[in-house]
Amino acid sequence: MRDARATLRAALHDNENELDALARVIRACVDVLPVDGASVSAMSGPRERETLYASDKIAARIEDIQFSLGEGPCFEAFASRRPVLVPDLPQASVQEWPMFAATVNPLPVGAIFAFPLQAGAIGIGAIDLYRRRPGWLSAEELAVALEVVDVVTAVLLGVLLGEANGTDGLRGVLSPGREQVHQATGMVLAALGVSAEEALSRLRGYAFVVDRSLDEVAEDIVSRRLSPLELGR
Repeated sequence: MRDARATLRAALHDNENELDALARVIRACVDVLPVDGASVSAMSGPRERETLYASDKIAARIEDIQFSLGEGPCFEAFASRRPVLVPDLPQASVQEWPMFAATVNPLPVGAIFAFPLQAGAIGIGAIDLYRRRPGWLSAEELAVALEVVDVVTAVLLGVLLGEANGTDGLRGVLSPGREQVHQATGMVLAALGVSAEEALSRLRGYAFVVDRSLDEVAEDIVSRRLSPLELGR
């Protein structure tokens, strides 16, 4: 795996900024490991999460499902601070995130490997790797994945400290859609008099029931096409 490590080092150093480095390292990770896609997210809890890069549409969809439901391997890895390795997702009995498992089932995803990103004792994000067919990573491949985790952690820490493109922490890298989720959460909690966590849970629950993404429901709330009071029924 020496060539794999050299590829990762080259991806890290051949960049102009940290966000570009994240993309290049994740693409290199997909090239050197027996996986079909990967994504990296910055996190500081269930209400503060942003996908910074997804290698393909399936990886992006996996991230969207997790964000919409508030559960999945990414959240578990972040919360437990341990890798979550699911070599055969269709056959797995996933008690921790049953809604995610059911929603992702139609996608061509046979295995998922999620790794927490930590700066000392502080969790700052997670990496998801997926493969279309079930199968384990070998011990050597797992070692390379952990090296990727170390590299991405260092780069992401720079992003969150505001060293890339003038960003200011996680809020500095939030996409417009994610900002709308936070705004919609505030509108729901104001209208219903609930906590921020409860307001977000109601948004997610409503999105799940009507089979729409969390971003779409948040946009409707912010644009006042949907009243926050509808979520209180």
